[in-house]
Amino acid sequence: MKEQRNHHHHENDTHSSHGEHHHSSDHHDGGHGGHSHHHADFKQKFFVSLIFAVPIIFLAPMMGVELPFQFTFQGSDWVVLILATILYFYGGQPFLSGAKDELKEKSPGMMTLISLGISVAYFYSLYAFYMNHFGAPDTHTMDFFWELATLIIIMLFGHWIEMKAVGNAGDALKKMAELLPNTAVVIDEDGSTREVQLSEVNTDDHVQVKAGDNIPVDGVIIEGRTTVDESLVTGESKSIEKTSDDTVIGGAVNGSGTIIVKVTGTGESSYLSQVMGLVNDAQNDKSRAELMSDRVAGYLFYFALIAGFTSFIIWIIIASDVDFALERLVTVLVIACPHALGLAIPLVTARSTSIGAQNGLLVKNREALETARHLDVVMMDKTGTLTEGNFAVNHYESFSDNYSDKEVLGFMAAIEETSSHPLAVGILEKVAEESIKIPKAGDVNNIPGVGLEAVIDSKKMKIASVSYLDDNNINYDLEQFESLAGQGNSISFLIVEGKNCGIAAQGDQIKESSREMIQSLKEKNIQPVMLTGDNRQVAEAVAKELGIDDVHAQLMPEDKEKMIKSYQNEGKTVMMVGDGINDAPSLVRADIGVAIGAGTDVAVESGDIILVKSNPSDIIHFLGLADNTMRKMVQNLWWGAGYNILAVPLAAGILAFMGIILSPAAGAVLMSLSTVIVAVNAMTLKLKE
Repeated sequence: MKEQRNHHHHENDTHSSHGEHHHSSDHHDGGHGGHSHHHADFKQKFFVSLIFAVPIIFLAPMMGVELPFQFTFQGSDWVVLILATILYFYGGQPFLSGAKDELKEKSPGMMTLISLGISVAYFYSLYAFYMNHFGAPDTHTMDFFWELATLIIIMLFGHWIEMKAVGNAGDALKKMAELLPNTAVVIDEDGSTREVQLSEVNTDDHVQVKAGDNIPVDGVIIEGRTTVDESLVTGESKSIEKTSDDTVIGGAVNGSGTIIVKVTGTGESSYLSQVMGLVNDAQNDKSRAELMSDRVAGYLFYFALIAGFTSFIIWIIIASDVDFALERLVTVLVIACPHALGLAIPLVTARSTSIGAQNGLLVKNREALETARHLDVVMMDKTGTLTEGNFAVNHYESFSDNYSDKEVLGFMAAIEETSSHPLAVGILEKVAEESIKIPKAGDVNNIPGVGLEAVIDSKKMKIASVSYLDDNNINYDLEQFESLAGQGNSISFLIVEGKNCGIAAQGDQIKESSREMIQSLKEKNIQPVMLTGDNRQVAEAVAKELGIDDVHAQLMPEDKEKMIKSYQNEGKTVMMVGDGINDAPSLVRADIGVAIGAGTDVAVESGDIILVKSNPSDIIHFLGLADNTMRKMVQNLWWGAGYNILAVPLAAGILAFMGIILSPAAGAVLMSLSTVIVAVNAMTLKLKE
């Protein structure tokens, strides 16, 4: 896996700076109406409430009808009253406090509806109890203690199951956390070793990792040779050979050799905790779809109130029976609790985030899943995205009488020595291969959109692209340039004191998966566009081979961003795929920003999606996941809210003339059924249908 950190990018290229963009995610608590209750709390409440509810179910009549298993004794109705009061305030507490929060925010939803249902049942039953004991003789008012008990129990059970299911979505995080050992073996300056807690390890410490152990920290190998399995961390399946100066990631499994690692990141700064942070944010952020489900719940609240009170008034007029009218009101409010609705979206997104993480797709911004359905254009950086980014020098020569060909390459190597960019690596490898001496460079500086400059032998030197030469009227051999560039080479010039003194041409290989990805995009009627800072000839050579018709070359970082804006102004939805560092402005500007690139770059803040494996075909996997996720969301919204369209009128007694009336208990069972259907439907989500 290539480490591509802190590089000046030739593509964007022409050595542009990388403006990293940081934005903070809003964190919302999961659960209903933004109220997070741990599933263990609901589990405890459910079982304790069951103790109070079971005697009520045996002692209180259902809708005034005594069931075969029920019995009463002298004073049993007082027992029911006491138990029901405890149950209402203890078992109903999460719903009542949730409703209070919702009403404070002026956004009534699920908790408000549930609270309304149980409160109407409880307080009307108090009134009924008073009337039956202290009211006029020979009157009997029906109470709802049985319905209150069953409703609270079913609601608590549903919430417990829901919280448990949503809680399970966090298992991906737990699995990642388990990859890091709790301790590390630190080597002191005198060579002695001691085992310390991971929290006590500091940057620049030297840590020993034995064969077969999990690597505890991010770092650079300073001694030893081994193979490392990073598949659990990055999704990259093959073991990677590592030796001195190679980077390792905390959480990866060390293979056959013992290594000593200099720590570069631990705790919060480590790659793994950044990945965990991304997964966590993805599971906590509210997406537009979720807001849509909250809106549906809000509409349902008003729908239920209007339907309930309308049926109440109509039944009083028709039947002149307050008890029956109130029974209809309670039933409507019970039925309309959009319980499954609160579960519909979080479960799907939790499952989707988890599947994505297992397949090397980190969904940082869940709105991206929704936006992906309307995608028109995918814009891509070239180097490292469509191509391997492994450059090899194919040609170099001097244009100056003062310097030989090898000296020119030596100067370039001196300027590039501190860079880890693929073009720099290509030059340094060529210099090593030909045993060229590298002179000392001072004042090395990155010039955004131009390249690198430095001082060597008291002379100002620059490595620049052809666009810099054109802009500054510096002469070069156009025919030679076009010939080399036409073969798909990236061209760098050496400028000494403002004069063109040499050239280096490097070739890059196209990623095999790039071809499939471009083909798949076209099949989906999505337009692929290449944006690159590299010269036009190279860009067009690569584009032609891949089948991309729309190419914009020699762009500065801000040009890429403007290009995205211009497509958006035409009403197009744009995805930008880049390495996540110097493409930051365009990743933020695009409707969906996809940061491609393994290693620590995965934590770059500007992308909405991170492709951990640096594999372009994962873009197609993401589009498939987005399609399937949104389909499940819509299905669940229908299951969660759609059944109310039938159930609420039934509860209101629209078919009473046919003898079909829905009781509160039947309503609660129906509602719980829809919750189970929604949960099962969410769990059947797959990456590919």
